[in-house]
Amino acid sequence: MKKKRIIIAGGAGFIGSHLCSLLVDQGHTVICFDNLVTGQKSNIDTLLKQSNFSFIQGDTRNISLDNHPFGNRIDQIYDLASPASVTHVIEHPIEAATVNAFGAKNLLDIAYKYHARFLFASSSEVYGDPREHPQKETYWGNVNPIGVRSGYDEGKRFGETITMAYYREHGLDTRIARIFNTYGPHSHPQDSRVVPRFITQALAGRPLTVHGDGSQTRSFCYVSDLVDGLISLMESQEGEPVNLGNPDEYSMRDLAEKIIKKIGSTSSIEFTKRPPDDPSVRRPDITLAQEKLKWNPMVPLEEGLRRTIEYFRRIL
Repeated sequence: MKKKRIIIAGGAGFIGSHLCSLLVDQGHTVICFDNLVTGQKSNIDTLLKQSNFSFIQGDTRNISLDNHPFGNRIDQIYDLASPASVTHVIEHPIEAATVNAFGAKNLLDIAYKYHARFLFASSSEVYGDPREHPQKETYWGNVNPIGVRSGYDEGKRFGETITMAYYREHGLDTRIARIFNTYGPHSHPQDSRVVPRFITQALAGRPLTVHGDGSQTRSFCYVSDLVDGLISLMESQEGEPVNLGNPDEYSMRDLAEKIIKKIGSTSSIEFTKRPPDDPSVRRPDITLAQEKLKWNPMVPLEEGLRRTIEYFRRIL
């Protein structure tokens, strides 16, 4: 693979830090751009010692790269600059909406200026509470545009819109990844997404808070698989949105029981009120990724949970 100059917005975050590490290991020169609101400097500490890695703290909504170290050449831009924790996006809906709108547009302008290939990290949340199961890329979704999650959901939908607009109007070389539930090391301990929340609760011996009756389902993709998928998509010729996720589906109650058993915790399960617009099901149809990218998730849930639990034991 030709060595490239790559910007990763949101590169100190959970997924972004793993992407930075892999691309640096492959010999590419990487600039990590992150405002550290939900990202963590500790995720990239070891990378800061590498000569082909640099970090710029800033916000994509007012990004300035006038003095970046790449000169007149940028080959690729990954836009992962978005909060994703459900609690955070509900409490900060303006941030969730604008970073996926204004932030994405600013990065697209930079990609257009430097003729760089651009990948927008979208989300399975564009499908809302789906009436199609599993979800194909052709499904337009069932999203509440004024709901408590809409800052994030509609922000991601607009991010896809503006990305395709730059492709159609400017001929920009663009990619869109629809990312399904991802888990693994570098998650923040206070992340309210279900896997880190259940693990931290179980390690502390607290009840695992399961929304509703726990029958709602999710599909969980280990972070190394997801990062492989992102790079495969970026290197492909596929310009339409592509689902990236693990199609194995679990109920929230099943997941809670698995984590309690794996940790050997004395925690109980506590059922709580289900949040508004909480999707009942979530499972990707990954036929397109399999055919176009030759990509399949490889890490089973049991192994991924073991690695993730080890990480949280260490940092806690």
